[in-house]
Amino acid sequence: MKTFLIALLTLAVSAPVLSNDEAGAKLELKFQEPEKFTDIRPANSTRGKFKERVQHNFEEVFQKMASELPAGYSWMVTITDIDLAGDVDYFIGGAGNPLRVVKGIYAPAIRFSHVLLDHEGEEVVSADEKLRDMGFLQSVRSIKDDDPFRYEKQMLTEWFHKEIEPMVSDYAKM
Repeated sequence: MKTFLIALLTLAVSAPVLSNDEAGAKLELKFQEPEKFTDIRPANSTRGKFKERVQHNFEEVFQKMASELPAGYSWMVTITDIDLAGDVDYFIGGAGNPLRVVKGIYAPAIRFSHVLLDHEGEEVVSADEKLRDMGFLQSVRSIKDDDPFRYEKQMLTEWFHKEIEPMVSDYAKM
């Protein structure tokens, strides 16, 4: 039974990687010194577990974007800073229970560098990105309201559709 569970867990973890080879770009995602990121402080878990959860969620959103790129492309992304929406308040929860308070002044932000290569290894796009969504509370969301990283995911998805997809489309026409 234990062997079966380990095999099932291994399959579940590797499934997104396997499916990405068939459709979309190959993604190589790195987190550069995540312990120095502006804000990935937990409100209700240990620092290590929360950091893992943040990284897993960002891996998922970048993997989803990579799956929308043409097959055979390679996308190398290095995340250099994350500032989650909201701020952790250690006194508002009472009894020492911290809470993440989301207000308009605590906008989500991310910094990363990326290089997208076509199937022949030619550079399609390369840039250092600094994204911040100051209107994150005013925009209509399609991501589930109970997702703790919905603001960051929405910001990245909007950037991808507005910036990367048109560049890839223009490149394909050349």
